[in-house]
Amino acid sequence: MAVYTDVDDSALEAFLSHYNIGSPVALKGIAEGVENSNFLLETTEGRFILTLYEKRVNPADLPFFMGVLDHLTKSGFPAPQPVKDRNGESLQTLNNRPAAIVTFLMGMSPRKPNVSQCRQIGEAMANMHLALETAELSRPNSLSLDVWPALFEGREAVAAQLAPNLDQLIAGDLERLQDQWPNPDDLPLGIIHADLFPDNAFFLGADFSGVIDFYFACTDMLAYDVAILLNAWCFEGRGEFNMTKGQALLSGYNSVRSFTDTELHALPALIHGAAMRFFLTRLVDWTDTPAGALVKPKNPLEYAEKLGFHRLAHKVEDYGFRA
Repeated sequence: MAVYTDVDDSALEAFLSHYNIGSPVALKGIAEGVENSNFLLETTEGRFILTLYEKRVNPADLPFFMGVLDHLTKSGFPAPQPVKDRNGESLQTLNNRPAAIVTFLMGMSPRKPNVSQCRQIGEAMANMHLALETAELSRPNSLSLDVWPALFEGREAVAAQLAPNLDQLIAGDLERLQDQWPNPDDLPLGIIHADLFPDNAFFLGADFSGVIDFYFACTDMLAYDVAILLNAWCFEGRGEFNMTKGQALLSGYNSVRSFTDTELHALPALIHGAAMRFFLTRLVDWTDTPAGALVKPKNPLEYAEKLGFHRLAHKVEDYGFRA
C-alpha cells in the first residue's frame, strides 16, 4: 500500500457524511505497497481502512473485489469487510477517484515467516478457497501464462544485465512452461487471492488472524494460488528453498482441502510458473518505473534466483509434499 493522493479535512468530512460510522478523528497514510492510496481512518465509532483506487486498478473490477470481501466475511473468513454507505453501496468517489472503506483487521505481518506460520497460512488459504466455492463471482486472470512472453519481449537486455545469461534462461523457462502448463479444465477452479505474500497476512501473537489486499483476486486454478503462496513464504535468501516450510505449508493446505492427484502432478509446473509471473511483472516495473517515483520497484533478481531452484525440481516431493 502507499499514498499517491492526499485527502484534506473538508473532503474527508463530506465523504464520511455518506456513512454511518461517526465523525473523523484522525487520518494517517499507510506507506507499504504499490497499487493504491491507503489510510488508517479513525472515527468516533472505531478504526477503518480508507482506500482510494489509483490508475493501475480498473474501476470495472472493483465490484468483484468488494463482492469477494463481502462473501468471505459473511462466511466467517477473517478478511476486511466493506463498509456500506447509507444507500447500501460499497463504493463511493473521493478526490475524483473510486474509494471504499473496509473494517480494520487486528494483527501484524510476519517479516520472516516461521514453520508454524507457513502451516497456518496453508490452512487459511484452503479455508478461503472453500469459503469462496459458493461465490457467484468471476474475473479472468489478466497475468497468466498467455501474457508472459509479451511481458518479456523487449526486456531481454535488462534481464541479461541482472545476471549472466538470464535472458536465455528465461526464454528457456517460457518454452518449458508453455509445454508443461496444465489444462485449467483438468484442475479445480475457483476464486484465488493471487498475491498472498507475507505482508498480506496478519497474525496476532502466534496465531493467524486474517488476509488483506485482494486486488489481484481472480478466477483460476486453486493450485496456482498455492504455488504463489509457496514461492512467497518458503524461500530464504539467494533462492534457497526451505523444505521444512514447504512441507508445513503444503500439509496445512492439504489437511483442510485435499489436493487431487491431478493437482499434485501439476504443482511443479504451477510453482515454476508462479515464480515466472512475479519475475516478469517485477522486471516490467524495474524497467518502466521512472526515476524519483513514489514507490521503489522491487528487484526482480529475487525471483530469478527462485527460478533457478525450480529448473531442478520436477515433482511435488521436491517441495516437501508428503502424502
